[in-house]
Amino acid sequence: MTTARSQLIRPDITPYYHCVSRCVRRSYLCGVDNLTGKSYEHRRDWIEQRILSLADVYLIQICSYAVMSNHYHLVVCIDKESALALSDLEVVERWNAEHQLPPIIQRWLAGDIQSESEKEACNQFISEWRERLYSLSWFMRELNYNIAVQANKEDQCTGRFWEGRFKSQALLDEKALLAAMAYVDLNPVRAKMVDTPEKSDFTSIKARLLSLEKGKTTTPSLANFIGYAHHDKAQGIPFQLSDYLELVDWLGRQIRPDKPGYIHDSQPNILTRLSLTQTDCLTLCTDLEKKPRVWVGTTARLHHAKTVLNKKRMVALHIA
Repeated sequence: MTTARSQLIRPDITPYYHCVSRCVRRSYLCGVDNLTGKSYEHRRDWIEQRILSLADVYLIQICSYAVMSNHYHLVVCIDKESALALSDLEVVERWNAEHQLPPIIQRWLAGDIQSESEKEACNQFISEWRERLYSLSWFMRELNYNIAVQANKEDQCTGRFWEGRFKSQALLDEKALLAAMAYVDLNPVRAKMVDTPEKSDFTSIKARLLSLEKGKTTTPSLANFIGYAHHDKAQGIPFQLSDYLELVDWLGRQIRPDKPGYIHDSQPNILTRLSLTQTDCLTLCTDLEKKPRVWVGTTARLHHAKTVLNKKRMVALHIA
């Protein structure tokens, strides 16, 4: 039986999620269709720009992304605390960046609200928008709807563009987060689209490397790497960027019989810091694809999630 989305996405248990959306039609989201020879490469830019623009509006931090030929991956962090801390005006301004405001809110901005019933109506709008600003479902809905409309218009057709609602995996701890991010950033390498991560266009790792080339340690619209000393998940990714790049490079060097692409690499320091062996890390990244579990984490974190959800059993991928 299908599990309700409200039970799959629980910021009170974990803010981190790996999301995937796939096309339903034979025609490609991006890339070149081998059947017709038609190129859809320009659509990669559509979805990358849409991801980044929505990240500037929503309190959904983008940890990693990769746009492939008929699907895309996202690893996100839901920043609920920051959304709740916004002032009413900040909520309205963020929502207005992507949506047309109703007349009553335009009057609220102009200070032209008099009656209590109008004030209550405005408060209801703002409260609803605040919740949506940290809703992963709303973020993915607006992302996919925009791309579907553009693609259908270009293809001169109607109907479903995506095969269904996006799939999500809850990442319960830092090991799961790290594995999911590395898996996503290595997708083009594993698909043998490129030889190395730095050549992977329309990926988060390429965007971060371009920022580094410009002497910047942060990348616009992407979650920041804040290091190991920080434990506030809402503020960024709890790793060093340099160690993460080493890990991605090392994982990419491991030859997988089920994937045609790989690169060459050395052992990174981050594996020791996270008490995660090279073998475990490689297995976990592989299992994220082969075994699409809903919850990913250590036994302790999975037990905590079951307690919060009041479940005796749950579909999960265990990390040692």
